[in-house]
Amino acid sequence: MDHQVKFVVEASEAESITQKRGLPSVRHLLPVLVEPAQSLARPPISNYHVGAVGLGSDGRLFLGVNLEFPGLPLNHSVHAEQFLLTNLAVHNCPRLVAFAVSAAPCGHCRQFLQELRNPCSLQIHITSQHQNNHFEPLREILPNPFGPFDLLDDETPLLLERHNNGLSLLDRDGGDLCNGFDSNPQSKRSGNFLTTNGFCKYAETERSTLLKIAALEAANNSHAPYSGCPSGVAIMDCDGKIYKGSYVESAAYNPSLGPVQAALVAFVAGGGGGYQRIVAAALVEKETANVRQEGTARLSLMLISPQCDFTVFHCCSFDENGCKND
Repeated sequence: MDHQVKFVVEASEAESITQKRGLPSVRHLLPVLVEPAQSLARPPISNYHVGAVGLGSDGRLFLGVNLEFPGLPLNHSVHAEQFLLTNLAVHNCPRLVAFAVSAAPCGHCRQFLQELRNPCSLQIHITSQHQNNHFEPLREILPNPFGPFDLLDDETPLLLERHNNGLSLLDRDGGDLCNGFDSNPQSKRSGNFLTTNGFCKYAETERSTLLKIAALEAANNSHAPYSGCPSGVAIMDCDGKIYKGSYVESAAYNPSLGPVQAALVAFVAGGGGGYQRIVAAALVEKETANVRQEGTARLSLMLISPQCDFTVFHCCSFDENGCKND
């Protein structure tokens, strides 16, 4: 390749690369980038590198790769298609138009793709099966699907669509964070008051405050319509950069993607480097949720980055806590 492989390629750059290669359209570029994408995968258990390259509705290109974590059960792995969709979500792209992938999507991923709006029309190219630029709709490889349309109404937001779960943080010392903002702006306490980018809390370290706010934002963006148990994780690297991950549910339950895995996707896609660079993390979830992430998140982070300082914060919905949305 004559350019550096990146997890997100801006629309103008994608058009430029397409023209330089003499390709008829950006869609024809997707299979070309699959092999370079595979080189970014992290599969230390299987050594099987999977790469996916997707075209977003805004013209940007997004890469997805598989991630595996030694010491954890295999169901903690992130599939390349899950990485791809999470990468779009992290970068606020509202729709995936088409993607190319190095191997046929497994049943797990075909089901996960059902969380998109109108998934049957999603165009897929499998480079290991097609030498030309042949794309086929998802319905060709997953006929008679089960998905959100079997369980949800048409008004419920799906994956990549805007979510607002209406969560605020519980503060057992008084005051709430409502979507990250202090619900009582008059409650300043001399010597214990911290203001960071307009966010207000008492007697906390700046790191903890920033992580808490980011994790709450991730929880409010979580796609959890089946259990009603949204959650979010924020992780911080040793340079102080924060990466957010939102829990994503599947109608079939098992293909759901945990918030730690989603945050690790953001970390890898954002150039975070080795996992040992992760020094702190925060989880936000409902205290009495039927689906809880705390135990799994603690185990995952302990094995992935043993020095990571992990904190759990609990939340409730606005109508439960009297905190109103802006």
